[in-house]
Amino acid sequence: MRKGLKVAGIIIAVIVVGGAIAGFVYTDGNLHAEERLISKARAAGIVEKQAIVDGHTINYGEGPDNGPALMLVHGQGMEWEDYASVLPELSKRYHVFAVDCFGHGESDHDPSLYSCAVNGDALITFAKEVIGGDYIVTGHSSGGVLAAYIASNDRANVIGLVLEDPPLFRVTPEEAQEGKGTFAWYDGYIVAHSFLQQTEVTAYPVLYAEHSYLFGLFGGLQKMLADQTAEFCAAHPNEHVTNAFVPRDWTRGMYFMNQYDPKFGDAFYDGTWMEGIDQVAMLKAIECPAVFVKATTNYGNDGVLYAATSDEDAQRVLDCVSECSFTKIDSGHDIHYEHPNAFVAAIDEVASQ
Repeated sequence: MRKGLKVAGIIIAVIVVGGAIAGFVYTDGNLHAEERLISKARAAGIVEKQAIVDGHTINYGEGPDNGPALMLVHGQGMEWEDYASVLPELSKRYHVFAVDCFGHGESDHDPSLYSCAVNGDALITFAKEVIGGDYIVTGHSSGGVLAAYIASNDRANVIGLVLEDPPLFRVTPEEAQEGKGTFAWYDGYIVAHSFLQQTEVTAYPVLYAEHSYLFGLFGGLQKMLADQTAEFCAAHPNEHVTNAFVPRDWTRGMYFMNQYDPKFGDAFYDGTWMEGIDQVAMLKAIECPAVFVKATTNYGNDGVLYAATSDEDAQRVLDCVSECSFTKIDSGHDIHYEHPNAFVAAIDEVASQ
């Protein structure tokens, strides 16, 4: 009997210790996985720098000169470090320039700069003054719209374009509300606009957690997550937002929100982001080889388009860009993060042409 109790005690102890270790690994990953990816990017030779372009600061990460110049343009709410999962591999054979868009990170926060044309022209000047020659450009989400603008308006220097799930033909307020609307409209643009209409909540991640369309799908978990976000922001003002208890992939979109200007999102809400731009003409002016990488098209039970574009929108893009290959990936929106090898392969494909 005693031997049996002893064995049972050992088993229980092992289970308790194993559970504690698993719990530590889980919470540690939620808190620190992003910074570890960024550390690996820096170890690969990526150095953060700043350039003054037409009197405005553009913050960027630059890698060693190991091949063709490659400009990386992140999506809304992110920063250049969002590419950390692919930077070590890309830096082996490209000269990487990963930029912070205006309103993000350490680049200038000034609403007068929050349009595709103004930000795009600044990045073209950045390429002329900092890169100083031919380059490949890729952009994710809203950064993909910027990348298309850059390729269209700097045809003499852009030698390749990778569009990573951009919301082309779903980017204006009218397009984003077509049908039942898009995920970005409800989870991004409306929330940013709502934040600016009030003064009670001063930390954008807190209001985002309270009103996020994504977190609303979690049911009763949203209030818990919102409360935890408010507690974190109060204790760690102006720091990257993390949550020990919620899976990192669910909350990753908040990580860089401490350095995001919601007035940038409001430019999508009121339409000033695309002011003066004809998307068809912009895309038809692209002359370099291009690759369009699209995530799976999904709709919610409420009919909301969860993808950046529908299949029909994607076909419109392909009809406009004269030399463009197309790859659809069974992925969420952040393809470079969820499927880094596929994203790197798209860069390599356009670079080889």
